[in-house]
Amino acid sequence: MTVHTSAHTTPSAEKGPRVVIAEDSVLLRSGMARLLEDAGVEIVEQVGDAEALLRAVEDHPDVDLCLVDIRMPPTYSEEGIQAGIVIRQRHPEVAVLLLSQHVVSRYAADLLGGGSSKVGYLLKDRIADIDEFLGVLRRVADGGAAIDPEVVSQLLSRSRDSALERLTPREAEVLEVMAQGLNNAGIADRLTVTERAVEKHIRSIFTKLDLSQDDHDHRRVQAVLRYLRGADRN
Repeated sequence: MTVHTSAHTTPSAEKGPRVVIAEDSVLLRSGMARLLEDAGVEIVEQVGDAEALLRAVEDHPDVDLCLVDIRMPPTYSEEGIQAGIVIRQRHPEVAVLLLSQHVVSRYAADLLGGGSSKVGYLLKDRIADIDEFLGVLRRVADGGAAIDPEVVSQLLSRSRDSALERLTPREAEVLEVMAQGLNNAGIADRLTVTERAVEKHIRSIFTKLDLSQDDHDHRRVQAVLRYLRGADRN
């Protein structure tokens, strides 16, 4: 596994979140643990299957985030996502960051289905960029929601939600970057526009998607869910 690092990633003076890693590959599990520990993240336990993951969360009430492979023993199908859903139901204070080898849209929709924060879905390729990986991990642990840019791109291109078709190209770009967990300042920087322009686009997105006047952060998650669900109907 090739890892790209920079001077500010190791070691980190910032106190990192407490993490449980659930991954059946011993090599990948150990590699992730080493990378995260070097960056100041505390690994409280490493496990290889979903049942052990659930036990670990019960045994460590101070855990902040679970890093979960979607496919684990015994069937290598949906054990990870099912465990993630159980964790979010039983322990809403614990964040869940899913890892997947390939894009499967309904996994993201299942976990985000309650309009939840503290959840994320990344492709395993992202681990190779330790700065990006750590940024997403900390963002999700701090209460955000983040979906891999490749997942977002594929879902947006496949969606048949008629409301999404009303979005302008720029609004679609803003929604795509929003789904990656960036705040307004991050979106503005990524798209090289002003924060005021981003705020205007987001208001327009909420209006066109008929999202109620609810908590702003909740509506951001609901906007992302619209095209997750749209893609699932394909």
